[in-house]
Amino acid sequence: MNVAKLTSGLATRRCLRTVAPARLSRGLCTRVAASASSSGDFDFDLFTIGAGSGGVRGSRFAASYGAKVAVCELPFDFVSSETRGGVGGTCVLRGCVPKKLMVYAAEYADDFRHAAGFGWSVPSEGLQHSWTSFIEAKRKELQRLNGAYKNTLNNAKVTLVEGRGRVVDPHTVEVDGKRYRAKNILIAVGGRPSRLDIPGAELCITSDEALELPACPRKVAVLGGGYIAVEFSGIFARMGAEVHTVFRQPLPLRGFDEEVRKFATDQYVASGLHLHPRMTPQSVSRQLDGRLSLTLGHADGTTEVLTDLDQVLMATGRVPNTRGLGLAEAGVSMGPKGQVLVDEHCRSSVPSIWAVGDVIDRIQLTPVALMEGMAVAKSVALGQPTQPDYWAVPSAVFSNPEIATVGYTEEAATEKFGDVDIYTTSFRPMRNTVSGSPIRTFMKIVVDAASQKVVGMHMVGAEAAEIMQGFAVAVKVGVTKAQLDSVVGIHPSAAEEFVTMRSVTRQVRRAAATA
Repeated sequence: MNVAKLTSGLATRRCLRTVAPARLSRGLCTRVAASASSSGDFDFDLFTIGAGSGGVRGSRFAASYGAKVAVCELPFDFVSSETRGGVGGTCVLRGCVPKKLMVYAAEYADDFRHAAGFGWSVPSEGLQHSWTSFIEAKRKELQRLNGAYKNTLNNAKVTLVEGRGRVVDPHTVEVDGKRYRAKNILIAVGGRPSRLDIPGAELCITSDEALELPACPRKVAVLGGGYIAVEFSGIFARMGAEVHTVFRQPLPLRGFDEEVRKFATDQYVASGLHLHPRMTPQSVSRQLDGRLSLTLGHADGTTEVLTDLDQVLMATGRVPNTRGLGLAEAGVSMGPKGQVLVDEHCRSSVPSIWAVGDVIDRIQLTPVALMEGMAVAKSVALGQPTQPDYWAVPSAVFSNPEIATVGYTEEAATEKFGDVDIYTTSFRPMRNTVSGSPIRTFMKIVVDAASQKVVGMHMVGAEAAEIMQGFAVAVKVGVTKAQLDSVVGIHPSAAEEFVTMRSVTRQVRRAAATA
């Protein structure tokens, strides 16, 4: 999930300019839908490779629209591999869901620490956390979800084929040696963690293994400055680990609003993280005692070594999981990262092959994959060419503190609109003034000066995701700043600050910027 892309309208426009030769017309799509079920040349109208969120959504809705659908997926496991996966995909089994469960577990540690400020006696020496009990509870929930997704496919009358799928030609999918003919093929295989090519990389773990650790590390280095890196950094730190977060840029979370990045970085330091900006991992080695050492390089050529590490987590991005799928051989145009290049309808350069989700490397978020899957289902099964709508997709980073955003960053809005008004506020939440927590909250509204429409909203602070989901509706439908100001706030709450920011913090004007 590349959350950073959400904060820039420019990034979204770039992804929509990806050109494929085959354009979807209403007449063509109608013929596809009409002939699919009547033709005896095909086993299925739609065959989906990958039963993650996007693949399941596209498959079951295509089936509900009358198409004959099959989906293939690897057998279930908690850690993915070339031979293991599971119905539910990355988000459900080794991404959003288990990560959020870990966030919840870590939040309890903070709550216990902060309870004393409200008069509770919580003996620090008496508090015990069973990591194994938590992992068992997490596993139980993931197994339940895996079964629930299978039931969803079964109830939708979608045929589930267990095994590794491969595209043989524009209308043929092979699963573990057995071939199936399909009028249309949907690629929804998601992404996989990428690793740095450095000596000792095999000693490191990725986010998959981080969710299945036998014990919480006492000292850990997290490599990367994206949302996965800062989320796991916050989880381990709250659980009591000494966390060193290493990234090459001056600030983490590249692509997010610059003011948000700076504020969040200050809060990460206040929360106890040891940040190592502008540093490049060079190697990882095993110490005599079994622990790990990490060598880091500075820009001036000097190095430093972090020693006595229990784990080194490579949170260095994800790449489309298209390796070995046979797509290029089938004539599908591929991008430099291995992504499937698609048009505005999620259709590849081969008219019968479609793709959704992380595999097309647009906006790597589960709800976006769901939207794309729905669009493909309508295009293929109903003859209604449907484009996913990428404007105002909200997102969140479950770090400590949380970040949530929707719409344009200040930088992207300035480039698009020229003249923008910026409203900001920063404060220490009431809970923290009593608990003693140093963490502050930041809120920001980006307004197009000409239309006075709110085109971006950003928040760093507790419950940011829950708050931003509601405001995302307002941004999506084009709320103006005056309309936002007319809303009565809920007091006392942090959320009310979004409707009480009356004074502009700064006005960014095109003329001033070019003078």
